[in-house]
Amino acid sequence: MEHPDLTEHTLDSRDEYRGRLLHVKKDRVRLPDGNESSREYIVHPGAAVILPIFENGDILLERQHRYPLRRDFIELPAGKFDPHETELACAQRELQEETGYVALKWRELPTFYPCIGYANERLVYFLAEELSFSGENMDEDEFLEILRVPFAEAMVMVGDGRIDEAKTVMGLLWFERFGAKGR
Repeated sequence: MEHPDLTEHTLDSRDEYRGRLLHVKKDRVRLPDGNESSREYIVHPGAAVILPIFENGDILLERQHRYPLRRDFIELPAGKFDPHETELACAQRELQEETGYVALKWRELPTFYPCIGYANERLVYFLAEELSFSGENMDEDEFLEILRVPFAEAMVMVGDGRIDEAKTVMGLLWFERFGAKGR
């Protein structure tokens, strides 16, 4: 069965807002049926998400305050891509800066798109193993609590809602189902 062409073609594009992290664009598009419409969306640089797993199966997590929701979340280490930085280099930098750990063994996992209806953000996941502590190097405006949790306990935390941040839930559930097979 042949699939219909659902492509929307950009006719023009303009910046609505340009900030330090996010940019909001508004595009005029031609729809598959020939009509025109507009699309507003956030341009995000993308980010690396790290699943740091210790040899005994513990996972390294972070607790940090997230201002837009005015509360703390338990999350996987992650950070946005810097210009001209490889995805792996970003993951390595963020793990060391945020947690003080370095990993000798890295494996790229699937890429996920968390908010396709209004942003182009992509999250590239990495498994980090053979961890050792080298010292924290956090950004001056970053405040975190580092947590070492047995993986099974992290999954209980997902189940009871203590871990409810999307990229972390997605990464933990993916790893529980598929990740250990490739280790």
